[in-house]
Amino acid sequence: MATTSAPTSFILYGIKNCDTVKKARRWLEENGVNYQFHDYRVEGLDGALLQNLLDKQGWEAMLNTRGTTWRKLDETTRAACNNEASAKAVMLEQPAVIKRPFLLAAEGQSLLGFKPEIYQQFLAQVK
Repeated sequence: MATTSAPTSFILYGIKNCDTVKKARRWLEENGVNYQFHDYRVEGLDGALLQNLLDKQGWEAMLNTRGTTWRKLDETTRAACNNEASAKAVMLEQPAVIKRPFLLAAEGQSLLGFKPEIYQQFLAQVK
């Protein structure tokens, strides 16, 4: 007898070795949430997909200025990240500078970052 899997309800974007992404993945799995993981360092991130994410959260929220990737950028590049177009260009070139994880529901709702209580509320609203 063939088993059918439930459709993927969510896509979790991030980098697999990020501790926060690991926590989010573990939480989703422990709570039986069907999701697909997209590692944008490995699988890439095209401009249209990034624009979709930016439209949902805004470039300021998506730009991780606290991480090592940001700190390794030269001062000129960091200073130039003062609008969506320049931030998007840096994000496409250096995807590790994108705040993570980013959870996207099939219906289009999104959540940036990870806190178990926020994920619980988000899942209750989406379902």
